[in-house]
Parts: sequence; C-alpha cells; structure tokens
Amino acid sequence: MQQSALIDSAYDKPGHPGIIDDWSADKQTFPVPWGKAMMWIFLLSDIFIFSIFLTGYMTVRMSNPVDWPIASEVFALTIFGYNMPLILIAIMTFILITSSGTMALAVNYGYRGDKKKTTILMVVTAILGASFVGMQAFEWTHLIVDLGVRPWSNPLGAPQFGSTFFMITGFHGLHVTIGVIYLGIVAFKVWRGDYEERGYEIVEIAGLYWHFVDLVWVFIFAFFYLW
Repeated sequence: MQQSALIDSAYDKPGHPGIIDDWSADKQTFPVPWGKAMMWIFLLSDIFIFSIFLTGYMTVRMSNPVDWPIASEVFALTIFGYNMPLILIAIMTFILITSSGTMALAVNYGYRGDKKKTTILMVVTAILGASFVGMQAFEWTHLIVDLGVRPWSNPLGAPQFGSTFFMITGFHGLHVTIGVIYLGIVAFKVWRGDYEERGYEIVEIAGLYWHFVDLVWVFIFAFFYLW
C-alpha cells in the first residue's frame, strides 16, 4: 500500500489515468536538444554506411585470389631522391588529428562565450580540413596518372583495389568537404553574433560531425594503409 501511494503521488492523477496522462503528454524524457539528437541520429546512419563499406572491403581483400598491392609501395613518394613510404598519408593523418584538437578548443571557447577565439579556431579547423582534401586530391592524381590505377582495373595487383579505395576514401573525402563548408558557415555566423542570445550549442553540434569524420579516417588509415 505504501509503495502504491508513492507511485500515485508521482502523477497528477492517481492510478492508471495518471500514468496514461504522463506518458501521452509531450514531455522530453532526456534533456538533449533536438539539434544534437538529430546529429547523433545522422552520425549513427553514417556509421552503418561506413561499416558496410569497410566490411565489404575486408571481404573482397581476404577472398581475392590475386595479390593485393603493398601499401608501403603504392603510397610511397620520392622526395629529394629518397623513397618515403606513406609520408603523405602520415601528414594527412597528422593534419586531421590536429583539426580535432582545434575543433575541441572551439567548442570550449564557444561555451565560454568567446566569439573571437571560437571563430578563429573554427576557421583554422576548416583550413586544416581543406588541406586534407587537397592532399587527398594529390594522392588520387598520383594513383590515376602515375600508377594507372582505375576503379575497374589495377596494374599493381587485384583489380578490386581501385574500386574499393576510390569509393571509400572518396566518400570520406566528401564528408570532409561538406564539413569544411559547414564549419565555414557556422564560423561566419558566430563572428556575426547570431548565437550570442541563444547560445553556442551549434558549435558543439558541428564538432560532433567533425570528430566523427576524424574517427572514420582512423579506421580507413588502418585498413588501407597499415594492413
């Protein structure tokens, strides 16, 4: 009886009518803003897509009777007469990881209300992202023009190498490009003072997207360049 009284007291109406009214009302169960919740849902869908891509890549590579190209040879560059395996990929990875740090700082200063530092850090993050995309374009040019790799053929080994590589890295590069544009727009609006009254939560939402893009690259780096 005492437990029933405690349960009934938690609702406006006693018994089952109170439970029905409480659960049918438009109430927010968890204190998560809609913008952040929608970004998490979008990222969850993207996780499924990248997981399918990488699973397909592993299946093709492990079941292929033709030798897979050696990453340290395919992605090597000759600089000042020295052959440097994965040097470009290492720089790209360093740039993207650094951009995660600048984005985290932008979120921190955004919640402090520091408009100037938030804008600068977001612009720096966007510049780093654009640099990554530029290096990826150079990498694609090297594979296509210098090595003759195509989505349908590959003179270095298994023909599926080109199709899986261009599809997965291209899809990731598209995400980075969209992120650069997104960060640029948000940074401009922060500088203009659009979020001073309603808060800088949008900076954190943009940061969620950017950190996800960086995290995906870690898996692509491990699967394509280290394996």
